[in-house]
Amino acid sequence: MDGRGETVADGSRAVGNRAVDIDAEVEKAMSGLGLLAAGANVIMQLARPAVGYGVYESKVETGRLDRHPVKRTRTTLTYLAVASLATDEEKKLYRRAVNGSHKHVRSDENSAVEYNAFDPELQLWVAACLYRGFEDVYTILYGDLDPVTQDAFYQRSATFGTTLQMRRDMWPADRDAFEVYWNENLDKVAIDETIREHLYGIASATFTPKLLHPVVGPLNRFVTTGFLPQTFRDEMRLPWSARRQRNFDRSMRVAALVNRFSPKILRMFPYNFYLWDLRRRIAKGIPLV
Repeated sequence: MDGRGETVADGSRAVGNRAVDIDAEVEKAMSGLGLLAAGANVIMQLARPAVGYGVYESKVETGRLDRHPVKRTRTTLTYLAVASLATDEEKKLYRRAVNGSHKHVRSDENSAVEYNAFDPELQLWVAACLYRGFEDVYTILYGDLDPVTQDAFYQRSATFGTTLQMRRDMWPADRDAFEVYWNENLDKVAIDETIREHLYGIASATFTPKLLHPVVGPLNRFVTTGFLPQTFRDEMRLPWSARRQRNFDRSMRVAALVNRFSPKILRMFPYNFYLWDLRRRIAKGIPLV
């Protein structure tokens, strides 16, 4: 067995001298309250210019969160549920469906930057952001992971990329190697005015009904900024302070308390619903995306 551990017959992961029930840990991380961090994670992903412009200039109209929030939310959350919880066969089917949309996402002679949705390096960056987001949410809701559980959770998170075209060997070998990759790639983060305006709209939840904007906008922007690492706050020019951090920390303690006493079926919503919906669509031959 190498330093990454190995999967044993019951689905747990043997790391060191003990087994981690990684399925249970992943299910804990798949908390609906974790969607509080969704806006921040989108900003992190799109902070790489090639990802940002790939989304902003996408010819797949229904993939735009600002124009089709319901459909985009369904496809994104279904992807996360599939990558984390689905069978290998379900992953293959969903990859095929997503590829059908991604084949249209590529730069042309009029594009601001070069991009291609099939670029495994960009998929690695997106997967890294997703892992970072889920680890942050887990820590806020349950506390710090012990090193053994953290390693098992990290290795499992490679599926955020391998469910598409990222090769498994591209995923940094362990959590320390990931930290090196993350810090090196922060140098590639750059948000220009065009993408900043687009992302500010997402942070301000402008895709919600206009009647809700005065309340939902500032609240979503506050929570989104709270989840962002400082590098991304700076790129987005979002102000933060010690007082806002204290308010954010208090809010997250309340969220953790609510999460603790929620029944599993409610705690995992909407991920469990979207996984059920995927299986329904497969059974009935309905398009998956």
